Amino acid sequence: MKPRLFSTLRCLRHENPLGLPRSAAPPQIPRMQRGLPQKRNIRDVKNVIAVSSAKGGVGKSTIAVNLALAFARAGHRTGILDADIFGPSIPTLLNLSGEPRLSSNNQLLPLSNYGLKSMSMGYLVPESSPVAWRGLMVMKALQQLLHEVDWGGLDMLVLDLPPGTGDVQLTITQQVVLSGAVIVSTPQDLSLKDAAKGVALFRKVDVPILGLVCNMSSFICPGCGDTHQVFGPMDMIRDMCGKEGIRLLGDVPLDARICEDADRGKPTVVAEPEGPRARIYSDIAKEVGGLVRL
Repeated sequence: MKPRLFSTLRCLRHENPLGLPRSAAPPQIPRMQRGLPQKRNIRDVKNVIAVSSAKGGVGKSTIAVNLALAFARAGHRTGILDADIFGPSIPTLLNLSGEPRLSSNNQLLPLSNYGLKSMSMGYLVPESSPVAWRGLMVMKALQQLLHEVDWGGLDMLVLDLPPGTGDVQLTITQQVVLSGAVIVSTPQDLSLKDAAKGVALFRKVDVPILGLVCNMSSFICPGCGDTHQVFGPMDMIRDMCGKEGIRLLGDVPLDARICEDADRGKPTVVAEPEGPRARIYSDIAKEVGGLVRL
C-alpha cells in the first residue's frame, strides 16, 4: 500500500488539480492535542536546522543547499528537505528529477546527488504543474514530507523553509524538535525588517537562533577590483544582529558565478570546493556545526 501522499500526488499527473480522487473527501490532518502540538524528532535524524529568510528573493535556498553540501563534504551524513511546497528549488539546485521510490515500509526514499540526500515536492509533481492547493492539502503534504521519508540515518537535516511566517513555519516549529534556525538576509532595510519578524517567530516557539548569514553582501568589480555594497552597507546587518542579540555567521558576496553554479545544478561547494566562495560556506557550516555540537 503506497503512502497516501504519494498516491495523492500521482493523481496530480492525471489532471486532477487537487490531487484527490474525484469523489473523495479532503485528507484529514491528524487530531492535535489541545493547545500547542507536542514536538517530536524526525526519525533517524540527530540534528535538524531550519534555514529561513521570511523574505523571498534573498538567496535562502542557495545558502541552504551550499550549507548542506558543506556539512556532507565535512564527512557528516546530511540531508536537505525542501519545505517550500509551492516553489521548490532543491531539484534544480541539485540537478535531480524523477519520482522517489518507496522503501519496504512504504516510506519515500530520498534522491541523492553530490553525497547529499534530498526530498522535495518538486520530485512528486511535474515541473510545469503548479501546486494549486489550499491550506489543508499543504499541511497534509508537509506532515508526510516531515515524517514519512526514510532518511536512513542522518547527522544533519537542513530544512529549506519557504518565505513568510505562516502555516508552514508554524507547523514545523511547533511539531519538530529543531536544533536551531539560521536566518538569511541581504543588507537591505526591506529584507532586514522581514528577517527580524522571522527571528521573533522562532523565539516565540522556543527555537534557538544560531545566527544570521548576510547574502549578497558586496560586489567586487572584476575590472577595477573595487568593492561595491549594492544592497546597502554591512553596518545595517551588524546593527540588526546587535539589536536582536544574534551572531553574524558570515557574509556571502554577490557573485555571478554563485548564481551560474546554482542554475546549472552544481552549487558552489561542489563546483569549486577549494575556491574562496566555497570556503565561506564551509566556514559557516563549521560554525553552525559547533553550535549544535555536530
